[in-house]
Amino acid sequence: MPMSRRRFALVAAATPFAVPLTTGSAWAHHGWSSFDQEKPIYLAGKVVQSKWQNPHAELLIEVRPDLALPPDLKQRPLPAQSAGVDGPGLLARATLPRRKDRRWELELAPLTRMAAWQVAEIKAGETVSAVGFTTKDEAGEAVMRVEYLFLGGKAYGLRSSPV
Repeated sequence: MPMSRRRFALVAAATPFAVPLTTGSAWAHHGWSSFDQEKPIYLAGKVVQSKWQNPHAELLIEVRPDLALPPDLKQRPLPAQSAGVDGPGLLARATLPRRKDRRWELELAPLTRMAAWQVAEIKAGETVSAVGFTTKDEAGEAVMRVEYLFLGGKAYGLRSSPV
């Protein structure tokens, strides 16, 4: 599998000449700036790969071709968290992604925050769903920055810590 732009940035950062080799978009990887926070999307699928590591946990999921918005999405209860996120508003505005990739990378929170939410390591074979954001204009890789993770009948707000 070819090295993704983000993986390249991480490898390049370990070299002494990293600054001239990386691009602005690669540096924005860990922030929210490269993700379109005005257009929340919904994804659900089976985990095919899990990377439970810092700087944040990542899941590779396979999305079913018949993906649809769940009828109860707008009414799902959401946990309180320390960041001021309009969770009900995000769920109400969530749509399916325009792109039809079968595999998506889900960027979760750092491990310390996953532990604060008491999320156990997610393994391949588990089913997850999420509301979050993809890149502006859905360009580039099929990646979602997860705002809300739904797992085992529970919702987790990954922008900040639980209160």
